[in-house]
Amino acid sequence: MSWIYLALITACFYALYNIFIKLSSTHIHEVAGAVILQIVAFILGAAWLIYLKINHVHTEMTSRGIWLAVLAGIFVGLAEIFSFIVFSKGVSASAGVPVIIGGSVLIAAVIGFLWLKESLTLTNILGLILIIGGVWLLSKGGKA
Repeated sequence: MSWIYLALITACFYALYNIFIKLSSTHIHEVAGAVILQIVAFILGAAWLIYLKINHVHTEMTSRGIWLAVLAGIFVGLAEIFSFIVFSKGVSASAGVPVIIGGSVLIAAVIGFLWLKESLTLTNILGLILIIGGVWLLSKGGKA
């Protein structure tokens, strides 16, 4: 399967993830919601890893890979807590999710360029400028 289809499926998962955070944010404390979310994600990931092991699928793990995954876990945990906080303030999903996701795309692109030494094409730069404009416009009317 082409990477673009996998990326679009992943985008659907992220969209639903954010919608369910939005829906639950006014019914649960931010940290409790994030912890429950992470426990469920852990169970899903552990079940998948066990399935791979049972089926003798090679699962490479280096100390560097583990360390980087731990750092990713720290930041996704913080992102989840702050997502709950944002949506508990009454921000609409139609404004909050695009600002969070668009902002993360913009920041990741800048980090990729500056730290990872990845190249940016004129098309990439134009897309990032459009994201900046979209995030700015959406931030002007975020309350539901």
